[in-house]
Amino acid sequence: MTISRYDTRKLLTNASELYSELIQVRNVRFINQFDTAEFSKDSFEKSKNFIYSYHVWAKGDRLYKLAHEHYGDSQLWWVLALVNQKPTEGHFQNGDLVMIPQPLNKVLEAFNI
Repeated sequence: MTISRYDTRKLLTNASELYSELIQVRNVRFINQFDTAEFSKDSFEKSKNFIYSYHVWAKGDRLYKLAHEHYGDSQLWWVLALVNQKPTEGHFQNGDLVMIPQPLNKVLEAFNI
């Protein structure tokens, strides 16, 4: 079962002057994008109650691979990014400890997904 972080987010139309060059290059009138997620302090408080396993970041690691290994769904990479407060693989260094929260249903519930 795929659970997208976008399932509950609104799709917005962006025709901002800031994106005018990109809009022109793409030969479109506007760009669709999802609104920014907001997480409450309460959801981060709930994260203290998760059960965590840990992975030591090494060369070749990818969030999507860890998500597949631990959750059975590579599209849940963003859960690991969010909990570890590191949005991309580029923010991890060899030897970093990656927190892997469980159980998944409680994690998704805490972040209102």
